[in-house]
Amino acid sequence: MEKELNNALKILKEGSLLLYPTDTVWGVGCDATAAQAIQKIYRLKKRQESKALICLVSDFEMLQNYVQTIPKNLKEILDQQTKPTTVIYTHPKGVAKNLVASDDTLAIRICKNTFCQALIRALGKPIVSTSANISGEATPKNFSQISSKIKGGVDYVVNLQRETRSSEPSKIIKIEGDGSIKTIRE
Repeated sequence: MEKELNNALKILKEGSLLLYPTDTVWGVGCDATAAQAIQKIYRLKKRQESKALICLVSDFEMLQNYVQTIPKNLKEILDQQTKPTTVIYTHPKGVAKNLVASDDTLAIRICKNTFCQALIRALGKPIVSTSANISGEATPKNFSQISSKIKGGVDYVVNLQRETRSSEPSKIIKIEGDGSIKTIRE
């Protein structure tokens, strides 16, 4: 894992794209503070920039550096979830502007995958995570289902967990101003 971690870290620091396993599905990612790299993801996926991307942080402490307000009950809410859960926050900070949605929100997940956590900690900042497919196509369930366009469009493919069947994409919730939870994707 150490070799893969070093190779992936080098790619992220160069502002390049990475194909990597997450705690949900295989993801295409980059440094969440690198606007040009994020632009490359939109082009590779043929995704409209109006459709926001998710980013991953390593832990709750890192999360606090990238959002202005964290609901007091967030840890409790996340502990109650039965699958990886991405939360939409208002007024994110410290990430590239083209990662933030037009309504000034950002979807962030505290990643549970050991490799991802180590990579994010080594980088010292969040990474983008979007499913490894062209927009509108089915989300690949494992590495072998990822299209050659995606595999060939990234700068490095992590050589870990390629035989593992991925789980479903994360649940996405938004915590409203009054503290209520709105489920965006189950």
